[in-house]
Amino acid sequence: MAGASLEPCANTIRLDESSTMRAHRYADRFSIVRVETSGPLPEAVQTSSSVPALLVSTFVRAVSASQYRLWVDRKTIPTGGIPAFRTNVLDLAARPAMWADTGVDCVQFHLRRASIDDTAADLGYVQVGGFRLTVADDDLVLAQITKNVLPYLDPEQRPNPLALDNLELILCAHLLQRHGAATLRAVVRGGLAAWQQRRALELLRENLGGRVRLSDLARECELSVSHFARAFKTTFGTTTHRWLTHRRIDRAKELLARTSTPLGEVAMQSGFGDQAAFNRTFRRVVGMTPGSWRREHAR
Repeated sequence: MAGASLEPCANTIRLDESSTMRAHRYADRFSIVRVETSGPLPEAVQTSSSVPALLVSTFVRAVSASQYRLWVDRKTIPTGGIPAFRTNVLDLAARPAMWADTGVDCVQFHLRRASIDDTAADLGYVQVGGFRLTVADDDLVLAQITKNVLPYLDPEQRPNPLALDNLELILCAHLLQRHGAATLRAVVRGGLAAWQQRRALELLRENLGGRVRLSDLARECELSVSHFARAFKTTFGTTTHRWLTHRRIDRAKELLARTSTPLGEVAMQSGFGDQAAFNRTFRRVVGMTPGSWRREHAR
């Protein structure tokens, strides 16, 4: 995270028997890629990274032994059939490669070791060594995270960078605890200082659209990304993304109650990318649609 120049990204890759992809190289960013096959691949696809990183792959659908092949360090890794929402954890330094037949569907998380090490230091772990090779792991946390991100991997969606920054930290912490080889040491816990609180909230209010990054907030507060994220939650009882979402909803309520501004314009003025995203989020947070809330609270 610290020093990263690229925003996190989320997208979908669809492959079939005509695919020409033979290799996929991740850039220096947190990425979520859904890989779907609608036909047998002509050849295996090798995955690597421009920086030290882990590849965490969770299968959305079950695959039979005949549908999937995996190689690590050019060695075949026995997988057998893999049930839905089981997970592989692979070190991309080993340049893993996979072949898939029709109907393979998995979500791949690209997690940079720099972000993992930063999270480890803040959580009180000694420098982390290696991560064990894991295949078809029954990891309930990763399964639920995968289910939660699936709606945002539609090509027409553009997930909020701040939300992806927070998700990267959550994944790093979970990987450390479940799959990493590290020793826990004592760590001093604390929230943000008063000046840091003021500066962080100032930046968040100036960026209701969510284009601000955790790295921007952390830099302004003179903290590492993971330290800032933990200190913010300690201070305010919520993550930066959730705090920003509730401020957007507050802004929308003000516009709905005091003006006759059309809902699409309310969405834009409240920092939402489009009216559909605004409607979904408003209903999830408030429990009713923006139109229904306006009818009950219009002044």
